[in-house]
Amino acid sequence: MAVLTVAVIGLVLLALNEVLWRHHKKTDEFSRKFVHITVGSFVATWPFFLSWNEIRILSVTALIVVVVSKYFNIFKTIHSVTRPSWGEAWFAIGVGLTTFVTHRPAIYAASLVQVGLADGLAAVVGTKYGKGNTYKVRGQTKSLAGSGTFLFISYLAVLSFAVFSAPLAIGWCLAIAIIATGLENIAPHGLDNLVLPLFVALTLQVLA
Repeated sequence: MAVLTVAVIGLVLLALNEVLWRHHKKTDEFSRKFVHITVGSFVATWPFFLSWNEIRILSVTALIVVVVSKYFNIFKTIHSVTRPSWGEAWFAIGVGLTTFVTHRPAIYAASLVQVGLADGLAAVVGTKYGKGNTYKVRGQTKSLAGSGTFLFISYLAVLSFAVFSAPLAIGWCLAIAIIATGLENIAPHGLDNLVLPLFVALTLQVLA
C-alpha cells in the first residue's frame, strides 16, 4: 500500500509540474525545476517508510516511465532542457543504486538531497542571479551564483547528517560538499544525477 501511495504522489507531482510549466509558458526556470526539487526531496524521505526493495522497485518503475515519456513526449516539462540530457533516467537509476551503497536512511536522505534540493535550487538561483558571473566547464555554462547555492545546500545536508545521525568533523562535511560541487560542474548530460548520490552515500558510509 505504501508503494502504491508513493507512486500516486509521484504522478501527481509530475502532473502538477506539467500544468505549472505550461502556465508559465516554458520561461520560468522554477517551474521547470519544480519537479526536480519536489520529487528529489520526496525521494530522500523514502527509507523512513519504505523498505530498500520497495525503493528499488520504484526506481525501476520510474526509469520505465521516464523512457516511455521521453519516447512519446508525454511529460514535456521534464525533458524541456535544451541541451542533450538523460538526467531524469540517471536520477531514476541513482535512486535504486544508492540503496546498494548504504542501508542507513539518514545517509540516503543526505545523498538524494544533493540532486533534489541542491541541484534544483542551484539552477533556479543561477538562472536568476548568475547572468553576470558565468563560466564554462566542459562546454556547459555555469554560474558562481548557482555553484555557490549548490555548495551551501550540499554542505547543510551533510552537516545535518553529522549533527543528527553521526559525528563527522566540519572539515569533512565541507570537503564532501566541495567535491560534490565539482562533480556537479563536470558531469555531462545529466550524469550528476547518478554520480552525486552515489559519491555522497559512499563517502558518508565510509567516514561515518
